[in-house]
Amino acid sequence: MFYYKEGLINGIKPDKPDPAAAKVLQEALGGQFGEMRTMMQYFFQSSNFRGKEKQFQDLLRGVFLEEIAHVELVQHTINALLNDAGLSSPGDAGQDQAPIDEAVKHGNPHHFIMGAKTSLPIDAGGNPWSGSWVYSHGNLISDMLNNVVLESTGVLQKTRIYEMSSNQTFRETLGFLIVRDNAHQNAFAKALETLGVDWGKLFPVPNYDINKYPECRKFVDMGYHNMQFNFRLDPTRISEIYQGQTPSRNGGSLSVTEPPAEFPVPFLPEMPNEHSPGLHDMQV
Repeated sequence: MFYYKEGLINGIKPDKPDPAAAKVLQEALGGQFGEMRTMMQYFFQSSNFRGKEKQFQDLLRGVFLEEIAHVELVQHTINALLNDAGLSSPGDAGQDQAPIDEAVKHGNPHHFIMGAKTSLPIDAGGNPWSGSWVYSHGNLISDMLNNVVLESTGVLQKTRIYEMSSNQTFRETLGFLIVRDNAHQNAFAKALETLGVDWGKLFPVPNYDINKYPECRKFVDMGYHNMQFNFRLDPTRISEIYQGQTPSRNGGSLSVTEPPAEFPVPFLPEMPNEHSPGLHDMQV
Protein backbone atom coordinates (compact mmCIF):
# COMPACT_ATOMS: atom_id res chain seq x y z
CA MET A 1 0.00 0.00 0.00
CA PHE A 2 1.05 3.59 -0.44
CA TYR A 3 0.72 6.79 1.55
CA TYR A 4 0.89 10.34 0.23
CA LYS A 5 2.23 13.52 1.77
CA GLU A 6 1.66 16.71 -0.20
CA GLY A 7 4.98 18.27 -1.15
CA LEU A 8 7.54 18.16 -3.95
CA ILE A 9 10.92 16.46 -3.85
CA ASN A 10 12.51 19.66 -5.19
CA GLY A 11 11.32 23.24 -5.42
CA ILE A 12 9.77 24.95 -8.44
CA LYS A 13 11.93 27.98 -9.22
CA PRO A 14 9.85 30.95 -10.43
CA ASP A 15 10.42 32.31 -13.95
CA LYS A 16 8.31 33.51 -16.85
CA PRO A 17 5.85 31.24 -18.70
CA ASP A 18 7.47 29.26 -21.52
CA PRO A 19 5.18 26.94 -23.53
CA ALA A 20 8.06 25.92 -25.82
CA ALA A 21 10.06 24.72 -22.81
CA ALA A 22 6.98 22.89 -21.50
CA LYS A 23 6.70 21.12 -24.86
CA VAL A 24 10.23 19.71 -24.81
CA LEU A 25 10.08 18.89 -21.09
CA GLN A 26 7.24 16.49 -21.91
CA GLU A 27 9.96 14.13 -23.19
CA ALA A 28 11.33 13.87 -19.65
CA LEU A 29 7.84 13.00 -18.44
CA GLY A 30 6.14 10.81 -21.04
CA GLY A 31 8.96 9.92 -23.43
CA GLN A 32 10.42 6.45 -23.96
CA PHE A 33 13.20 7.21 -21.44
CA GLY A 34 11.19 9.59 -19.25
CA GLU A 35 10.05 9.50 -15.64
CA MET A 36 6.77 7.67 -16.31
CA ARG A 37 8.78 4.87 -17.92
CA THR A 38 11.24 4.58 -15.05
CA MET A 39 8.43 4.67 -12.48
CA MET A 40 6.45 1.89 -14.14
CA GLN A 41 9.47 -0.24 -15.08
CA TYR A 42 10.81 -0.41 -11.54
CA PHE A 43 7.29 -0.89 -10.17
CA PHE A 44 6.69 -3.95 -12.34
CA GLN A 45 10.17 -5.37 -11.73
CA SER A 46 9.81 -5.01 -7.96
CA SER A 47 6.28 -6.46 -7.91
CA ASN A 48 7.31 -9.36 -10.17
CA PHE A 49 10.49 -10.21 -8.23
CA ARG A 50 11.01 -13.89 -7.35
CA GLY A 51 13.23 -15.51 -4.75
CA LYS A 52 14.59 -14.78 -1.31
CA GLU A 53 17.28 -12.20 -2.19
CA LYS A 54 14.96 -9.37 -1.15
CA GLN A 55 17.71 -6.75 -1.07
CA PHE A 56 17.41 -6.48 -4.86
CA GLN A 57 13.65 -6.17 -4.66
CA ASP A 58 14.02 -3.47 -2.00
CA LEU A 59 16.43 -1.56 -4.24
CA LEU A 60 13.99 -1.68 -7.15
CA ARG A 61 11.09 -0.69 -4.95
CA GLY A 62 13.07 2.12 -3.33
CA VAL A 63 13.97 3.70 -6.66
CA PHE A 64 10.40 3.21 -7.91
CA LEU A 65 9.05 5.18 -4.94
CA GLU A 66 11.35 8.08 -5.74
CA GLU A 67 10.34 7.98 -9.39
CA ILE A 68 6.74 8.69 -8.36
CA ALA A 69 8.04 11.92 -6.85
CA HIS A 70 9.96 12.67 -10.06
CA VAL A 71 6.81 12.28 -12.15
CA GLU A 72 5.03 14.67 -9.80
CA LEU A 73 7.89 17.20 -9.98
CA VAL A 74 7.97 17.22 -13.80
CA GLN A 75 4.18 17.55 -13.97
CA HIS A 76 4.22 20.63 -11.75
CA THR A 77 7.19 22.09 -13.62
CA ILE A 78 5.31 21.80 -16.92
CA ASN A 79 2.25 23.35 -15.28
CA ALA A 80 4.37 26.26 -14.02
CA LEU A 81 5.78 26.82 -17.52
CA LEU A 82 2.24 26.89 -18.96
CA ASN A 83 0.39 28.83 -16.26
CA ASP A 84 -0.21 32.47 -17.27
CA ALA A 85 0.85 31.71 -20.86
CA GLY A 86 -1.60 33.90 -22.79
CA LEU A 87 -4.65 35.66 -21.41
CA SER A 88 -6.21 33.85 -18.46
CA SER A 89 -8.23 36.58 -16.75
CA PRO A 90 -12.04 36.50 -16.72
CA GLY A 91 -13.88 38.16 -19.56
CA ASP A 92 -15.10 37.74 -23.11
CA ALA A 93 -11.78 38.22 -24.88
CA GLY A 94 -12.44 35.20 -27.04
CA GLN A 95 -15.33 36.95 -28.78
CA ASP A 96 -13.11 39.44 -30.58
CA GLN A 97 -9.52 38.24 -30.25
CA ALA A 98 -7.47 35.10 -29.71
CA PRO A 99 -6.26 35.28 -26.11
CA ILE A 100 -3.79 32.36 -26.25
CA ASP A 101 -2.74 32.68 -29.89
CA GLU A 102 0.84 33.72 -29.12
CA ALA A 103 1.23 31.10 -26.41
CA VAL A 104 0.68 28.14 -28.73
CA LYS A 105 2.86 29.25 -31.66
CA HIS A 106 5.92 27.45 -30.33
CA GLY A 107 4.26 25.13 -27.83
CA ASN A 108 2.12 22.02 -27.98
CA PRO A 109 -1.49 23.07 -28.68
CA HIS A 110 -2.72 19.98 -26.82
CA HIS A 111 -1.45 21.56 -23.61
CA PHE A 112 -4.14 24.17 -24.16
CA ILE A 113 -6.81 22.16 -25.99
CA MET A 114 -6.75 19.02 -23.86
CA GLY A 115 -5.16 20.04 -20.60
CA ALA A 116 -6.14 23.68 -19.82
CA LYS A 117 -2.45 24.60 -19.60
CA THR A 118 -1.32 21.47 -17.75
CA SER A 119 0.91 18.43 -18.28
CA LEU A 120 -0.14 15.41 -20.33
CA PRO A 121 1.03 11.74 -20.46
CA ILE A 122 2.83 12.30 -23.79
CA ASP A 123 6.32 12.84 -25.19
CA ALA A 124 7.67 16.03 -26.79
CA GLY A 125 6.19 15.00 -30.14
CA GLY A 126 2.72 14.64 -28.67
CA ASN A 127 2.76 10.82 -28.80
CA PRO A 128 1.02 9.08 -25.88
CA TRP A 129 3.05 7.24 -23.27
CA SER A 130 3.25 3.51 -24.00
CA GLY A 131 3.36 0.58 -21.63
CA SER A 132 5.24 -1.38 -24.31
CA TRP A 133 8.40 0.44 -23.20
CA VAL A 134 8.31 -1.24 -19.78
CA TYR A 135 10.74 -4.16 -19.46
CA SER A 136 10.26 -6.70 -16.69
CA HIS A 137 12.12 -9.78 -17.91
CA GLY A 138 11.99 -11.82 -14.73
CA ASN A 139 15.77 -12.27 -14.93
CA LEU A 140 17.56 -10.07 -12.41
CA ILE A 141 20.70 -9.43 -14.45
CA SER A 142 18.74 -8.64 -17.62
CA ASP A 143 16.46 -6.27 -15.69
CA MET A 144 19.37 -4.48 -14.04
CA LEU A 145 21.23 -4.10 -17.34
CA ASN A 146 18.11 -2.62 -18.92
CA ASN A 147 17.74 -0.23 -15.97
CA VAL A 148 21.32 1.02 -16.36
CA VAL A 149 20.65 1.76 -20.04
CA LEU A 150 17.36 3.45 -19.13
CA GLU A 151 18.96 5.76 -16.55
CA SER A 152 21.95 6.49 -18.79
CA THR A 153 19.76 7.39 -21.76
CA GLY A 154 17.55 9.46 -19.47
CA VAL A 155 20.56 11.54 -18.37
CA LEU A 156 21.77 11.89 -21.95
CA GLN A 157 18.41 13.22 -23.09
CA LYS A 158 18.04 15.57 -20.12
CA THR A 159 21.43 17.16 -20.82
CA ARG A 160 20.23 17.81 -24.38
CA ILE A 161 16.85 19.15 -23.24
CA TYR A 162 18.69 21.43 -20.78
CA GLU A 163 20.24 23.26 -23.74
CA MET A 164 16.83 24.05 -25.26
CA SER A 165 15.81 26.82 -22.85
CA SER A 166 17.47 29.07 -20.30
CA ASN A 167 14.21 29.31 -18.31
CA GLN A 168 15.09 28.78 -14.65
CA THR A 169 11.88 26.88 -13.83
CA PHE A 170 12.87 24.45 -16.57
CA ARG A 171 16.58 24.20 -15.73
CA GLU A 172 16.17 23.85 -11.96
CA THR A 173 14.09 20.71 -12.38
CA LEU A 174 16.39 19.29 -15.06
CA GLY A 175 19.46 19.93 -12.89
CA PHE A 176 17.92 17.99 -10.02
CA LEU A 177 16.84 15.10 -12.26
CA ILE A 178 20.23 14.80 -13.99
CA VAL A 179 21.97 14.34 -10.64
CA ARG A 180 19.34 11.91 -9.33
CA ASP A 181 19.52 9.87 -12.54
CA ASN A 182 23.26 9.58 -11.90
CA ALA A 183 22.47 8.25 -8.41
CA HIS A 184 20.16 5.65 -9.94
CA GLN A 185 22.82 4.69 -12.48
CA ASN A 186 25.00 4.03 -9.44
CA ALA A 187 22.24 2.00 -7.79
CA PHE A 188 21.77 -0.45 -10.65
CA ALA A 189 25.47 -0.51 -11.54
CA LYS A 190 26.27 -1.35 -7.92
CA ALA A 191 23.68 -4.13 -7.96
CA LEU A 192 25.37 -5.60 -11.03
CA GLU A 193 28.78 -5.10 -9.41
CA THR A 194 27.65 -7.31 -6.51
CA LEU A 195 26.81 -9.91 -9.17
CA GLY A 196 30.32 -9.79 -10.64
CA VAL A 197 30.39 -6.92 -13.17
CA ASP A 198 33.55 -4.75 -13.23
CA TRP A 199 32.55 -1.35 -14.59
CA GLY A 200 36.03 0.15 -14.77
CA LYS A 201 35.70 3.75 -15.92
CA LEU A 202 32.41 3.45 -17.76
CA PHE A 203 30.17 5.63 -15.55
CA PRO A 204 28.60 8.13 -15.51
CA VAL A 205 26.99 8.03 -18.94
CA PRO A 206 27.22 10.49 -20.62
CA ASN A 207 30.66 11.68 -19.48
CA TYR A 208 29.87 15.35 -18.94
CA ASP A 209 31.48 18.20 -17.01
CA ILE A 210 29.14 18.87 -14.08
CA ASN A 211 30.43 22.46 -13.89
CA LYS A 212 28.70 23.15 -17.21
CA TYR A 213 25.37 22.77 -15.41
CA PRO A 214 25.23 25.17 -12.44
CA GLU A 215 21.82 23.84 -11.45
CA CYS A 216 23.45 20.40 -11.01
CA ARG A 217 26.49 21.61 -9.10
CA LYS A 218 24.60 22.39 -5.89
CA PHE A 219 23.00 18.93 -5.84
CA VAL A 220 26.39 17.27 -6.35
CA ASP A 221 27.78 19.40 -3.51
CA MET A 222 24.92 18.04 -1.37
CA GLY A 223 25.99 14.50 -2.31
CA TYR A 224 22.76 13.69 -4.16
CA HIS A 225 24.65 11.80 -6.88
CA ASN A 226 25.76 9.18 -4.34
CA MET A 227 22.59 8.96 -2.22
CA GLN A 228 19.51 6.80 -2.44
CA PHE A 229 16.53 8.27 -0.62
CA ASN A 230 14.55 5.83 1.51
CA PHE A 231 10.81 6.41 1.13
CA ARG A 232 9.87 3.18 2.95
CA LEU A 233 7.90 3.33 6.21
CA ASP A 234 8.92 -0.25 7.02
CA PRO A 235 12.39 -1.89 7.14
CA THR A 236 14.35 -2.14 3.88
CA ARG A 237 17.48 -3.96 2.73
CA ILE A 238 18.54 -1.31 0.19
CA SER A 239 21.74 -0.57 2.09
CA GLU A 240 22.97 -4.14 1.53
CA ILE A 241 23.53 -3.08 -2.10
CA TYR A 242 23.68 0.72 -2.08
CA GLN A 243 26.86 1.04 -0.02
CA GLY A 244 30.62 1.27 -0.37
CA GLN A 245 32.57 2.88 -3.19
CA THR A 246 30.53 4.32 -6.07
CA PRO A 247 30.92 2.55 -9.43
CA SER A 248 31.18 6.01 -11.04
CA ARG A 249 34.44 7.73 -11.91
CA ASN A 250 33.17 10.73 -9.92
CA GLY A 251 34.23 8.91 -6.75
CA GLY A 252 32.82 8.90 -3.25
CA SER A 253 30.83 6.48 -1.14
CA LEU A 254 27.20 5.45 -1.56
CA SER A 255 24.69 5.92 1.26
CA VAL A 256 20.98 5.45 1.95
CA THR A 257 19.41 8.51 3.57
CA GLU A 258 16.05 10.01 4.49
CA PRO A 259 14.35 12.00 1.71
CA PRO A 260 14.85 15.76 1.65
CA ALA A 261 12.26 18.00 3.31
CA GLU A 262 9.37 18.55 0.94
CA PHE A 263 8.81 21.73 -1.05
CA PRO A 264 5.42 23.42 -1.52
CA VAL A 265 3.22 22.35 -4.42
CA PRO A 266 2.36 25.38 -6.61
CA PHE A 267 -1.27 26.51 -6.58
CA LEU A 268 -2.96 26.62 -9.99
CA PRO A 269 -5.57 29.42 -10.13
CA GLU A 270 -8.91 29.14 -11.87
CA MET A 271 -9.12 30.10 -15.57
CA PRO A 272 -12.70 31.14 -16.37
CA ASN A 273 -11.96 31.78 -20.06
CA GLU A 274 -10.89 28.16 -20.44
CA HIS A 275 -13.64 26.73 -18.22
CA SER A 276 -11.20 25.28 -15.75
CA PRO A 277 -12.36 23.90 -13.39
CA GLY A 278 -15.75 24.90 -14.79
CA LEU A 279 -17.71 24.68 -11.54
CA HIS A 280 -20.94 26.64 -11.19
CA ASP A 281 -21.18 29.15 -8.39
CA MET A 282 -22.02 27.20 -5.26
CA GLN A 283 -23.73 28.43 -2.14
CA VAL A 284 -22.89 26.79 1.18
